[in-house]
Amino acid sequence: MKSLNEPYMRHSYNSLKKTRWQDFISVIAILLLCFSCVLMACAKSDPEGPAPVVVPPVKLPDPPGSVAGCKKCVILAEQAQARIVIADVDSKTLVWEWKAANSAVRPEDVKWFSNPSDAKIVYNGKYVLTTASGGGVALIRIADKKTMFYAFAGGNTHSAELLPDGNIVTASSTDNYLMLFKVDTLHFPADVNKKVVPIEFGHNVVWDAKNQLLWSAAMNKLKAFKYNFDCNHPDLTLVESIALPGTEAHDLFPVYNENALYLTNTTNVYLFDLATRKLTQANTLQENIKCVSSGPQGYPTIMLRPKESWWTDEVSDDKGNTVFIQNGLKLYKARWVLTNTFSYPANDSIRQCN
Repeated sequence: MKSLNEPYMRHSYNSLKKTRWQDFISVIAILLLCFSCVLMACAKSDPEGPAPVVVPPVKLPDPPGSVAGCKKCVILAEQAQARIVIADVDSKTLVWEWKAANSAVRPEDVKWFSNPSDAKIVYNGKYVLTTASGGGVALIRIADKKTMFYAFAGGNTHSAELLPDGNIVTASSTDNYLMLFKVDTLHFPADVNKKVVPIEFGHNVVWDAKNQLLWSAAMNKLKAFKYNFDCNHPDLTLVESIALPGTEAHDLFPVYNENALYLTNTTNVYLFDLATRKLTQANTLQENIKCVSSGPQGYPTIMLRPKESWWTDEVSDDKGNTVFIQNGLKLYKARWVLTNTFSYPANDSIRQCN
């Protein structure tokens, strides 16, 4: 028998079920509306999307007050402004520069120092020896930037070296010679005694103090010369010639605190052992390296590899990592600011012919 309340109860149950479903839909609708409002508010307050994560800049150390205070500096032949600069690697700043136009170089001789081609630290870290493709060679005192001596070598001058008596020898590439200069800091640049020694594709010169030899890599030969030690009439005699692989030998520079030389050409970087006279390929970047310079522990071996023609704005290590970079620079050579015990005696001081 059916209960009299059965239709009513069924109707009540269905109504309750419908009401709960409608409530659920209403809650979902409200939640969606709220979520939409939040999204709209975010879009209005940040049209670019979420705020980027701000990384605080790395604080660099202050640059040294002078070159003497440099803990890790490089000397650079910089061609964009025809200057020699010294850069502090840690603070990433230039701390010293020399321009012929701002020195005692005569105005008519400034053109000799266009396109600086090399710079070396000499005389116990107190002087710079530099050359330029314009033909100039100069010896500069770092402390006050005084030009102690300068002269004209010509022939696209690429490098220079100090000889034990204070005289200077340069290497010129297009005219194929080394040139010896009698250094007299009172009589220059016009009244300078010179001596030309032929060599093919002259790009480099290094004095070997232990063996008392001058080394120069000439195209595909490494040559050794004896110096006559006649300060007033300097001259060189070829005593050794060693065949080199490849061609167009470019840089020659001592390996720090070793009896060896780095040698570069267009395709490779080599180590030349002075004791064995053997050449081995260096464990570094290889192709088109303009220069190599090494140092003690903590100093990476640095190199220059051109980005544009023959220059770059970056000094890298031998694995390609950046050591120093600055937009606008046109660098041709880079060396660590370190004393060179391969070529010069300890506590070396400036000297010249009497």
